[in-house]
Amino acid sequence: MATPPASSSSSPCDHCHLKPKYHDGIKTHSYCSKTCAAGAKFPNTQQKTSTSTSQSQGHHGHHRGNITPTGNCDFCHNRPKYPGHPFCSKACAKNASSSSHTGGNPKGTCQAPGCLKPTHVNKDGTCGDYCSLSHKTLGETLCLMCLKAAKQTNSHFCSKACADGAEMKGPMILEVPVGHVTFRDVTDQFKSSWRHTNTKPPLVKRIYKIVSPQSSLSAYNAYKSTVESRGQFLLAGRSAGNENRRWHGTKRECNLGDKGFMGFCGSGTCSLCCIVKTSFDLSLFGKKTGWGRFGKGIYTSSTSSKSNDYSTNECRSPLKAILLNKVVVGKGCKLTQDNVSLTCPPQGYDSVLAEKGGSLNYDELVVYTNDAIRPSFLVMYEA
Repeated sequence: MATPPASSSSSPCDHCHLKPKYHDGIKTHSYCSKTCAAGAKFPNTQQKTSTSTSQSQGHHGHHRGNITPTGNCDFCHNRPKYPGHPFCSKACAKNASSSSHTGGNPKGTCQAPGCLKPTHVNKDGTCGDYCSLSHKTLGETLCLMCLKAAKQTNSHFCSKACADGAEMKGPMILEVPVGHVTFRDVTDQFKSSWRHTNTKPPLVKRIYKIVSPQSSLSAYNAYKSTVESRGQFLLAGRSAGNENRRWHGTKRECNLGDKGFMGFCGSGTCSLCCIVKTSFDLSLFGKKTGWGRFGKGIYTSSTSSKSNDYSTNECRSPLKAILLNKVVVGKGCKLTQDNVSLTCPPQGYDSVLAEKGGSLNYDELVVYTNDAIRPSFLVMYEA
């Protein structure tokens, strides 16, 4: 059998300076093992202590686990860096890049609650909003009440305590952080439903969750349950009561929704404040337009650009306001021609679906009872 290569004792390894250089029988190498060779090539790595001899390490090679980068991944902070790279994996490298925004301050602070760590900085000098993947996930799912814990699925709040606390303090508005899943969801609906071809959807600047009092929500939920029991929409794969989100534009007299303005004004004619505080009121029907194509009802639309036409400012502001509402549609009666005499839906129906065509360029949804609708979000966008 061949004699295994021996280690030369002439001089120590150029990297660890402890073990003798490896000798393969012909040539004496600069390092005692492949581990030290890799360590010298990637100076930011550190060696793990090994019980293997320098001869066996050199002959059999090394596992990737024998080389661990100094510190953990710059993004997730949970796993060790891949040798020679700032991240542990391609996934974290991609997430770090996608979470960045241009023009940011490279020395910015993580937006996660209570975190004072600097945000992740990309190679091009831009920075993200968070220091790590875990804090990015937390920031995108924060409870809108306490802004400390992650919200529950299908809720804006982390717990019953926060949900009840919000309703007890309602009516009020809670600002939704930029980057939050709710901010993206509402913004996407605003953009995708902007259908006026001659204009582009304006930039959404702020979004507020509208919190109605418990008594107001109870009346809405009771009506929704009644409509659901008649129509059995859940069995058809729809939401309870065939609930949908629709837009409504109205008059704003004050600066509600502008930066720093979250309190309601005292004017009885500021339609925006009145709707946010007490929801819609059929007794006020026709005060602005004097009529409705489909009678005495509350009008909304799935087209944000149509509702934008009704959004007006009677104050100095760089932004316009629009409301995204939850509406119990139930069984909708489709109409294409005006019927100004309606005071309730046609028999057997819960609402009117006025479709594009005929006298309408864009759709309208009309309900005929106050409890069929509640304002859900206040969206502020560039005028």
